[in-house]
Amino acid sequence: MVNQGVLVQLLLASLATSQQLFSTTSGPTALLPQCSTKHIPSSTSHAVASSSSHGTSKFRYRALDTVRYATSVPSATSTPTYAAPSKSLATLLPSLEYTTWGKWDPDATITASDSAETYGQAAWTALWRDADPVGFPEKSVFSTTVSPTPVPSNELVLPPRDYFGPSDCYDFPKGFSFGVSSSASQIEGATADEGKAPSIMDIIVRDNKPKAYVTNENYYYYKQDIERIAAMGVKEYAFTIAWTRILPFALPGTPVNRKAIDHYDDVINFVLEKGMVPVITLTHFDLPLQFFEDPQAQGQNLTKEELQQLDYITAGYANETFTDAFVNYAKIVLTHYADRVPVWVTFTQPPALGSGKAVYNVINSHAQVYHFYKEKIKGTGKVSIKFNANFGVPRNATDDADIFAADYYNSAQFGAYLNPILFGKDYPESFKNLTGGNYVKLTDNDKKYFKGTLDLLGLDAYSPVVVSPPVAGDTSSIQTCLANSSAPLQPWCIQSSNINVYGWNIGYRSQSYVYTAPTFIREEINYVYQNWPIPMAIMEFGFPVYHERSKDLVDQLFDTPRSQYYLGYLTEVLKAIHEDHVPITGVYAWSFVDNWEFGDYDQQFGLQKVNLTTQERYYKKSFFELVDFMKARGVK
Repeated sequence: MVNQGVLVQLLLASLATSQQLFSTTSGPTALLPQCSTKHIPSSTSHAVASSSSHGTSKFRYRALDTVRYATSVPSATSTPTYAAPSKSLATLLPSLEYTTWGKWDPDATITASDSAETYGQAAWTALWRDADPVGFPEKSVFSTTVSPTPVPSNELVLPPRDYFGPSDCYDFPKGFSFGVSSSASQIEGATADEGKAPSIMDIIVRDNKPKAYVTNENYYYYKQDIERIAAMGVKEYAFTIAWTRILPFALPGTPVNRKAIDHYDDVINFVLEKGMVPVITLTHFDLPLQFFEDPQAQGQNLTKEELQQLDYITAGYANETFTDAFVNYAKIVLTHYADRVPVWVTFTQPPALGSGKAVYNVINSHAQVYHFYKEKIKGTGKVSIKFNANFGVPRNATDDADIFAADYYNSAQFGAYLNPILFGKDYPESFKNLTGGNYVKLTDNDKKYFKGTLDLLGLDAYSPVVVSPPVAGDTSSIQTCLANSSAPLQPWCIQSSNINVYGWNIGYRSQSYVYTAPTFIREEINYVYQNWPIPMAIMEFGFPVYHERSKDLVDQLFDTPRSQYYLGYLTEVLKAIHEDHVPITGVYAWSFVDNWEFGDYDQQFGLQKVNLTTQERYYKKSFFELVDFMKARGVK
């Protein structure tokens, strides 16, 4: 028999212990690793009766929920700078012409009156008319910038914890960066507003699948989105600038859109005002349509059928005008914002597949931007480029042919860029074979100019792909396939799947290509660092829960599979840092909000749910647990 007074004392002791772990008024501490714990007598865990006689005492419910709140980022008291003020950098560029344009309405009967002007409203309208976006426009909620409001405390209460969680005892290094990511074409909406011209992303979906004309309306709602991120305690916000907003006519010598310059200036300033850090990518697949002209069609755009081909984006990078145009665009952006931004990413997942000209143009463009930033602007921040998620692991890690196939696949993707950019070396043989010899040979001057033009390597690492040769056990079958343009496994000429050698999926399946397979991220980190040693950051990683969008709202928000993905993934990142000694400087979760996934809204990667009708946002459980994990492991 247990004395009731003793029970009460034990319960009070248990509650006191809980209060040490779970603050009821301050920030998240729930996921501190249980490296050492005091032994608590087992009798405290089922203290529900006060008598040994059944039915003689009243059952007492325990208060199992603890009330804890996310801790907001404190507002900035000072702002570090990374370059001279933008006004003093203006002299680095030729004299720029600034102008503004309006909003395109395909149903409007009024025509622009400035048809004689090369870059006037009529010419800008013609860009959209020629692009012919399907099903435009869609209904939007906002038409002007929304003023932010504080996030109410009842939205910041942390959810119940999962029973099992990470058991590691590692902290992230001092100064480790933690942020959330997004891209312009996937969240901004306002597609043909305030002078934005069409990009490839505006027309790539030609059927009845969802378009990005409205999506999250972040172009007008950015202040509230930033307010919500800061309220969760996230320090860094990674976003992209839309090239077709800054330069609607894309090419050097064309007017700069004043409204776009002012818009992104305000985004950056509001991020800083909220105590956060902006991290900016210059392009995220959304290339201007001007780079998709068919030279055989006398200046006309590629046909709708051609735009559906696998290498549609590669065709844009390979355009003869691309390099000068991208560098011009980058210089305009850098001279306006370099003083306030510490990290610049030139390209997102540039193509290794397809034209060797595209790869050369990306490397050349990136190197020119790097030299301009370091030598002309004299920027003290970092220049990065981020690479694709498709890391190959051998189907059988003890089979030489499978290992060869994985090495070929990975070295072609990474080495095509990192050999020249880091080492000033030639492309790897795997890439040369992949292109069938269709690549731009690097001169000695190229290699010298490209070498060392990277401060930080970005990885968009979601989950791996299982790789083996076309013919099991036969490494020569890769070359045989590459030599046959009609081979079924063209263009990569490998067998790829998500099933391991024993017939199991590599992890829990998501709504897309991502699987919960956290141990492989450590493998990728080590592979990349051993071959191209440079500090790196995980610039994108995330998980769209299977059939999440079809669930009731309350079930969408309790997204345990996403939490398990993030916490397992980050546990492996910590092992790579502490046990493998890889210099990983930060992680950025994709995405801070559900967004448009290139014709799809069912793949919900977001840490917040979005009602696309009302544009309301709702925090998901994984957002709290991700922040909780980082804070508990030393990220400030």
